[in-house]
Amino acid sequence: MTICLSSFAVLAGLAFMFSASILLQILACALYNNWWPMLSALMYVLVPMPCLFFGGGSTHFLTSSEGGGWISAAKFLTGASAVGSVAIPTILRHANLIEAGAMWIEFVSFFILVCTVLCFHHVTLEDDW
Repeated sequence: MTICLSSFAVLAGLAFMFSASILLQILACALYNNWWPMLSALMYVLVPMPCLFFGGGSTHFLTSSEGGGWISAAKFLTGASAVGSVAIPTILRHANLIEAGAMWIEFVSFFILVCTVLCFHHVTLEDDW
């Protein structure tokens, strides 16, 4: 029974973190009445795709040193998508398409999303799931 409650608490925490990240993403757009920052949400969709296609839905391949060309390609695509999530708000700010506040909210949103993914990766390494 305690394992079930513990798993539920972890899952609820991860869902809360992910929801907070998406809320900040929307607030960065709505507070400044400019929907250009939503462009970085496209990267949030692209980041897990290499895990789904090349890693079998698991994040274990990201930390392993083994694997062939497809695993290396998946690692590269995951890294490129993650860098794009930071680069898009920076480029939009440099082009004066968004305000500095929207850019910083986007960065906080990305940081929370990365923490969520790292927590999920840590939880899936445990055998309780």
